[in-house]
Amino acid sequence: MHPRTDDILSHLEESRATLHAAVDAVPSLLRETRPAPDRWSVAEVLEHLTRVEEQLTRVLATKLSEAQMTGALGPEEATSPVTDSLDRVLLLDRRRRITAGDRVLPRGEMDSATALASLDKTRANLRELVVSHDGLSLGVVRFPHPVLGVIDGYQWFTFIGTHEARHAAQIREIGESLKGSGGVEQPGSGRR
Repeated sequence: MHPRTDDILSHLEESRATLHAAVDAVPSLLRETRPAPDRWSVAEVLEHLTRVEEQLTRVLATKLSEAQMTGALGPEEATSPVTDSLDRVLLLDRRRRITAGDRVLPRGEMDSATALASLDKTRANLRELVVSHDGLSLGVVRFPHPVLGVIDGYQWFTFIGTHEARHAAQIREIGESLKGSGGVEQPGSGRR
């Protein structure tokens, strides 16, 4: 396996392990509970992550396929790590609010167990996409992110893992908040 493929897969595996640990730390009976009217529940965070990963996997598959068909997606000659090429500190800073687009907002259609199972299925598809392009220069694919500007294919795959780590921190915050409030559910629109 190409070192850059391995770097991306390791990053995605680490972020998923961090997410699972954060979810496991919240009692299952509280995972559908919002800590405040304007905050998401654990289930809603997981549904959001599923929607983001599904959509980005589709977009990346399309962009990579187009690049391959035009001959732009050649062999990757560089072997340096790629996951450090994205401003992860910016994305992980939970003090900075980032508003999700309507297409990826949770709709309350999944409980936490269903959302986590869906997210794991989506990750299998994403992993398959990365592996199927092993050794190819994913950096030639570039398109804009609403906060980060134009980023390349490697950065998009890194974003997915880092975005997940951001929300793992949010889930830890939700768990702490629910422990302090007794876990009373309140309706609201949700904070990202």
